[in-house]
Amino acid sequence: MAFPEVGQPAPEFSLQNQRGETVTLADYKNKKNVVLYFYPKAMTPGCTVQACGIRDSQSEYAAVETVVLGVSPDPFPRLARFEEKQQLNFDLLSDEDHAITESYGCWDMKKFMGREFMGVLRTTFVINKEGNIALVMNKVKTKTHHDDVLAWIKDNLV
Repeated sequence: MAFPEVGQPAPEFSLQNQRGETVTLADYKNKKNVVLYFYPKAMTPGCTVQACGIRDSQSEYAAVETVVLGVSPDPFPRLARFEEKQQLNFDLLSDEDHAITESYGCWDMKKFMGREFMGVLRTTFVINKEGNIALVMNKVKTKTHHDDVLAWIKDNLV
């Protein structure tokens, strides 16, 4: 499965967030850049570090007219608990059937502790205001993800 390429229109989606509200990519077209990041599972160590970095950088993202959306196969109740426990301030989207994750090329075979299974490839996409893929980041470092993405946006989209 391949990721959408830079310059291509981002695959459309409409998913529910942790509060049961529908969030659609088209809502942001011609208004904001979108950081769409795919993560394996809420409340796990790496995903928590990544989400808290984004939480703590929200004002910087807002300053560059960018909204951050996290996508995982977690059900809404788990996302709501994650948001509450970590005091997150951005939308977490539930993709339980991983259809959107697949459309972005982020559902694939993984290996962990000698086991092979299908799962989410930790990947981030920056989608510009026109709705096109501006960046595909598939080598994500959870500790510096928020800074790495912000630096790229400031250098390339502002």
